[in-house]
Amino acid sequence: MLDLRPVGYVIGLTVMTLGFTMVMPMLVDMAGGRADWTVFGESALLTATTGGLVALACRNEVGTGLTIRQTFLLTTSVWAILPVFGALPFMMGVTDLDLTDAYFEAMSGLTTTGTTVLSGLDDLPAGLLLWRSILQWLGGLGIVIVALAFLPVMRVGGMQFFAAEGFDTLGKVLPRAVDISKGVLNVYLTITALCVTAYLLSGLSVFDATNHALTTVSTGGFSTHDASFSGFSPAAQYSSVVFMFLASVPFVRLMQGLRGDLVPFFRDSQVRAYIRWTAYAVGVVVFYQMVETGDFSEAAFRNRLFNVVSMFSGTGFGDGDVTAWGAGPFAVLMMIGAIGGCTGSTACSIKIFRYQILFSAIGMQLKRIFHPDRVVLLRHGGRRVAPDVLNSVMTLLTGYILLFGVFTVALELVGLPPIEALTGAWTSIFDIGPAFGETVGPTGAVDQFPGAAKWLMSLAMLVGRLEVVSVLVLILPAFWRG
Repeated sequence: MLDLRPVGYVIGLTVMTLGFTMVMPMLVDMAGGRADWTVFGESALLTATTGGLVALACRNEVGTGLTIRQTFLLTTSVWAILPVFGALPFMMGVTDLDLTDAYFEAMSGLTTTGTTVLSGLDDLPAGLLLWRSILQWLGGLGIVIVALAFLPVMRVGGMQFFAAEGFDTLGKVLPRAVDISKGVLNVYLTITALCVTAYLLSGLSVFDATNHALTTVSTGGFSTHDASFSGFSPAAQYSSVVFMFLASVPFVRLMQGLRGDLVPFFRDSQVRAYIRWTAYAVGVVVFYQMVETGDFSEAAFRNRLFNVVSMFSGTGFGDGDVTAWGAGPFAVLMMIGAIGGCTGSTACSIKIFRYQILFSAIGMQLKRIFHPDRVVLLRHGGRRVAPDVLNSVMTLLTGYILLFGVFTVALELVGLPPIEALTGAWTSIFDIGPAFGETVGPTGAVDQFPGAAKWLMSLAMLVGRLEVVSVLVLILPAFWRG
């Protein structure tokens, strides 16, 4: 029988930690003389107390690690339960959201999707805006740890290929997670601090610089303004491009870079492919604009560079109406959103590594057709790709594609128009952020969507962020019998 106590213990500690982080927006509102600070005080007390009690009730010898089944259950449960408590300030505060909208907003934050049901952001209390940013920052940190510590052990999406990369702890799951978390946290804090500094130098206020740094490094995309980055200086937009890119490259490479070894960063095939593919996408949309309008300017180039990197990384910051670019460039944005950044980063979607494996597998199969007697080995980055890695990658790719179709149909069945259903499924399953269509507000808010659509999108965010298999395995009867 599956022992739930170790899972409950870790979930309890995680919920308790989330409660402690609510103190920061509480202090911000207190300093600003806003009565909303009591909302965060009450939410923090309720969240921390609940988490602490669950941890005490489930305390167990967890130092020896979790079983694979417990790891699958823990990974999904944390991302499903934390939004319940993250939603409290939205329900109890000035936004006065119902459970559906509040859970949607918190899920969008923790999965770093960035889709929102809120508008009028410029008038919301500072503490609530900071809380949205904190949710994304915590979600981004958590997803890197999951990608580097849990998914390789769980053999999800071919991540076992990176099981030993950059770390010496290869034992039980929890000790490995602790070891990895230390390195990830150091890098995460460093690039966050650098991003804050860059935004300050670009003319943003301390509050805006801090919030946007939290949501840039996490590739989340929540903003403190309805206009997102449209009202910021060119320097701020270029700074954002740099840090969105850094946040969507492998954190192992960033760790090595901070230690003074930049060679692995520039030799990494994912990083090189990411740079090339980004350049291709920018080149296509810029060329399309030049052909359509006959002119070219720095502002137009910056606008396209910013939005392409924002979509590719899954950040979802906005600068203008990308649908006005034309059908061709918009299709490019949809395509790169379904690719995503590199594995082991805060970026969303399928990730470049999986597409590289897919293309290599296709090439290998073509060689076998024309040279049936030739021994052809599948390799990536100079290393042989084992059959289980290839099977895992193909399973994940198939899962994403099928679920994209399923959620598109489901969203249309619950009342969304075709464009909203398509982009709603796209932005949710790939965790990108923006949605498009006539019922989407001018600020990108989806508050007019039916409640059923919001629950479906919340589920899609969860499934997509945890790389499909991690969640779907829980519905198998064999998982619970095993």
